[in-house]
Amino acid sequence: MTPLALAAPPAGLAERPADLLVLLGAAALVPAGLVVLTSFLKMAVVLSLTRSALGAPQIPPSSAVTGLALLLTLVVMAPVAEESWRLARAVPAGGIDRTLEAAAAAAEPLRGFLGRFARPDDRETFLELARRARPPGGRAAVGGTDFAVLAPAFVVSELRRAFTIGFLVFLPFLVVDLLAANVLLALGLTQLSPTTVALPFKLLLFVAVDGWKLVARGLVLGYLA
Repeated sequence: MTPLALAAPPAGLAERPADLLVLLGAAALVPAGLVVLTSFLKMAVVLSLTRSALGAPQIPPSSAVTGLALLLTLVVMAPVAEESWRLARAVPAGGIDRTLEAAAAAAEPLRGFLGRFARPDDRETFLELARRARPPGGRAAVGGTDFAVLAPAFVVSELRRAFTIGFLVFLPFLVVDLLAANVLLALGLTQLSPTTVALPFKLLLFVAVDGWKLVARGLVLGYLA
């Protein structure tokens, strides 16, 4: 086989440029969808807040925090991805219409996931906003299960939960910081930084309770309840 033959695109896609454009457009949206339409958003925020609460903003590095959030996301989203793949495979292969039909079928499990974890009041808020953005004749066509409603409601709900968890994670470390500051003040060691003195004790506390495992386990169980 010649190098030119190896470099040539598959004949089916070359004959259907519309299908190729749809696939390329969908592939370009995958990273954004992974961030905002999965559990990755909440996990990344909570893990970042946990790192900040420790008082060592560069340890662990951002790549490690992102990697752990991605691995936990794979655990949570695996059933949704498997169901989407099964529904998409059930649609016979064909032209652009079949491709869109398969995409619509694959989106249903994701729609159910978003609807499950979007708070009702957030859904009502974005439903109202979506209807206001439409012309008067088309407002009735917007439903509470549309992605235009579910996606932003899910993102806002996840951020609310992430900040709530981050507040609870910060509390014990804040107590350690206050204790360190009071001890240094009582000893007259005002030139020492309370944050620097408290850091080893916060690390000891976090290791003693196996903090990373507790945080990771709690994040995953939040989607399995």
